[in-house]
Parts: sequence; C-alpha cells; structure tokens
Amino acid sequence: MTIKDIAKESGYAVGTVSRVLNNHPDVSEKARKTIMEVVERHHFKLNNNAKHLKQQASSGIAIIVKGSQNMLFASIVEQLQGLIEEKDFACFIYYIGEEENEVEQAESVCLERHPKGILFLGSNLKFFQERFARIDVPCVLVTNSAEQLHFRNLSSVSTDDAKGAEAAVEYLMNLGHKNIGILGGRMEKSHAAYTRCVGCADAFQKHKMAFDRKKQYEPALFSMEEGYRAMNALLDRMPDLTAVFAMADVLAMGAIRAICDRGLKVPEDISVIGFDGIELGNYLTPRLTTIRQDRERIADRSMEILLSCMDEEQEEELVAVHELLPFDLVMGESAVKV
Repeated sequence: MTIKDIAKESGYAVGTVSRVLNNHPDVSEKARKTIMEVVERHHFKLNNNAKHLKQQASSGIAIIVKGSQNMLFASIVEQLQGLIEEKDFACFIYYIGEEENEVEQAESVCLERHPKGILFLGSNLKFFQERFARIDVPCVLVTNSAEQLHFRNLSSVSTDDAKGAEAAVEYLMNLGHKNIGILGGRMEKSHAAYTRCVGCADAFQKHKMAFDRKKQYEPALFSMEEGYRAMNALLDRMPDLTAVFAMADVLAMGAIRAICDRGLKVPEDISVIGFDGIELGNYLTPRLTTIRQDRERIADRSMEILLSCMDEEQEEELVAVHELLPFDLVMGESAVKV
C-alpha cells in the first residue's frame, strides 16, 4: 500500500493525502476523516525513516508560499505537491508572512535542505533584485513574472495581471459605474498589487476618467478580514461609490460582508468584482464576478518548466523560461448595470 494507492481509494489528491499523513493543518475535516479511514482500513504506516532517506537522496523540491490565507495559492500548492511526489521527489513546503523576504527564506532552505529546485508563490521583486544572485538552483516564480529580472535560473509562469485588472475595471465602467473603488495589496510589498494597480490606472485613462489613488485605492493584505477592514475604510472616504474592484477574491468576500453590515446590498447598491477565480466564489450569494486565473495550468506549466530547467542545469545549458497564461472574465451575480 502506497500514498498513491490511498489517494486513488479515497478520491483525494496525492498532495492532500501527504498533508494528512504529515499532520498539516490546511486540510478539511471531511478529507482528513475519509483519508484516515482508508489508512486505518489497510493498517498503513508512514515510514518516516524511509522518507528521510528518500529526502536525503533526492534533495527534493521546495515550495515557498507568502501568506497563509490566499486560497488561490492553497489550491496551486496542493496540485504542485501532488505533481512533485508523482515524480518521486520529496516536497518541502514553507509558509512565510505576506511581507517577509522570500529570497532570504530560499537561502535558508538551500543551506538546510539542498533542494534541486524552488517554486515561489507570491513575490516582492525588490527582494529578488537584492539577493537572488546568491541562489544557484533552478527556480520558478509562480503567478508573477520574473522576465524583467534577467536571472538565467529564475523562470516564471503568470497571468497578465495588468491586463486582467484593466479588464475588471473596464467591465464595471461598461456597466455604467463612475464612482469605483479599488481594494488591493500594499504595492511596495507586492509585485502583483503594483502591476494590477497599473492596469486599473490604464482603464481609467482609456475611458478618460480621473483616478485619485489616495482616495479610491485602499491597501490591504490578501485576506477576508483585511477585505472587510479595507472596504469599511473605502466607504468612509467614498460614501457615494457604486462599484469596487478587489485584487483578490478573498478581499472581495470580506468587502461583500462589510457592505452588507452597512445595511447595503450587493449588487443593488454596490457592485463587486474580484480577481483569481477561486472555487468558493461560486457558492457566495451573490455568486462572485471575477477574473479567473487558470490555476491547474499554472501548476502544470510551473512544474514542467522547473523539471526542464533542472535537466538543463545538469547539462550546463540553463535558460530561463517566462510564460504568460490567459485569464477569463467570469460573469457571476455580484456586478450589475447602474
């Protein structure tokens, strides 16, 4: 009986099974119960000694994740973990704070684990400019572009954040909205937030509408709690706003709760559009309108590119690959005409 056998019988991904067996907290109780029933039924025991030897032999692949509440990252990490273990590599996952230095963390991981490759989810390009030259293993920046950094061992797979944000704001404008607020990340800490803000500004300029960033933009960490706080702050400054673009679906969800707690309705009083296309958005009332990133494709291509770069490194022909994936505008129920 192997982990793959447990995954097949339980109906869950290899990565989910691995997290249950290693007592990771980010697993639903339903998944944990179903998987453990299979484990107990077959008297399966995780051979930690064998696992340790395997890790020493393969060195494995590390995943460094910025923030613990990003649901898009959670779904991508689960897929990546399964893909890594299917290739018989050990998988090391590190969660750090949304404003911590991911390259500094990578240096520490390289010293402790000697990974064959690293996948980064979430990034501040300033940290890469300052310190990434010290990292000598193949790496892939997942969901953000590293093309402008020009490191031969740093590839990237991303959605066009600027165009996606521009499409979101333009969608609201085409519905007739003029008083539009933006909820986003802290631009000095988040490359995605900066790029999406550029896209927002492009949409306002294209439609010859003024964009007062100090008034219309409220920075926040990517979480529901922060979305709730930021939406209240935005409403205090813009009581006449009729629409809001949230740079992450989790921000949009917090925003919707804040709007409702003010005695207002979505979308009748305020329209909301998010960014990411996480599954939970389909189960909100109203169903969330959003810019969907293709998370399965992102995970698949990130892994394929990393493996290819790991092979190239052995042949001393390493060349970075930068791939931009398309996005979709998913029309839910949270944005309507005025």
